[in-house]
Amino acid sequence: MRLKKLLLINFKNILQSEIALTDGINCFVGDNGAGKTNILDAIYYLSMSKSAFTMTDGQSVSHGEEFFVAEGSYLSDEGRAELLNCSFSRKGGKVLKRNGKEYERLADHVGNFPVVIVSPRDSDLITDAAEERRKYINGVLSQVEAGYLTAMIRYNTVLAERNRYLKMGSAEDMLLIYDQQLSELGDKIYKARKAIIEKMQPLVAQYYAFLSGDREQVDIAYRSELADQPLSELLLRSRQRDVVNQFTTSGVHRDDILFSIAGYPLRKFGSQGQQKSFLLALKLAQYKLISESRGERAILLLDDLFDKLDTGRVEKLLTLVSGEEFGQIIITDCNRMRLENTLQSAGKEYKLFTVAAGDVKL
Repeated sequence: MRLKKLLLINFKNILQSEIALTDGINCFVGDNGAGKTNILDAIYYLSMSKSAFTMTDGQSVSHGEEFFVAEGSYLSDEGRAELLNCSFSRKGGKVLKRNGKEYERLADHVGNFPVVIVSPRDSDLITDAAEERRKYINGVLSQVEAGYLTAMIRYNTVLAERNRYLKMGSAEDMLLIYDQQLSELGDKIYKARKAIIEKMQPLVAQYYAFLSGDREQVDIAYRSELADQPLSELLLRSRQRDVVNQFTTSGVHRDDILFSIAGYPLRKFGSQGQQKSFLLALKLAQYKLISESRGERAILLLDDLFDKLDTGRVEKLLTLVSGEEFGQIIITDCNRMRLENTLQSAGKEYKLFTVAAGDVKL
């Protein structure tokens, strides 16, 4: 999938810009706060119908404005032209259209225009609580497996309803209804997560070895109560505890993803460089699985490329992602000379844009 042209109106600090992109490497350089990351977020927004970061739709509207528009003209790997238009107004909400036709459910859109973003904020996957890692794996699966996002949305809805009920009552017949629904959805979610992490594990190890020179062994593993018992049994066993606590204490909403290096937790024993290389390897594995499952190469967004990485590892990364396995790449960096020198050293062609105060120029 390639983004040929991007039109933005009132998207964060970009009041109006029309950007024609090349099929290969596109670079956006400028000072911190100029708007480089906002361009990547707009591209992510078009694919996922939400920001890549913890921002509401309203926070993506330029200060003092009432709406934003993000429009992308795409070309699939098979040569099919596509037009996406996403608009949001403070009064009317969000509308997403594909080739002029509005989606009835936004969940039906996710995965059709595959995208992977690598950002300094990925460090939250290592340093933050399990919820951040669950969000990540949910995002991966929403682009890989049709129906996963719908199942996850439904699970969260039933979970919220069960928790509300536990604050009011504990009738056996009502809890059995909730438990049956949660169990059916939870087992599907568990199986999908288990399968994707088993596929990711060798890929993460392979990409990390390439980026690091095969210095350390890394691993990714899935931790879930459902590995030992089906959710129906777990819910029954924790019934009294749930009634006392007034919330659901078992289920896939408590799962975690474990990252390790040389057999030890990455969070405690990995240096900043090792953690960044691991996160890159994780995202590259994600890219490969999404692209293979969709039959369409994802757009790769690399935000603040040199964050915590030395030039040698950046060159290795650029060499890797410039191969035929990868498609369009969009890079941001604050140091133009450093980026150009690295790209030229790696022997890569590119198109470079300068961003200043939300204004984008060639």
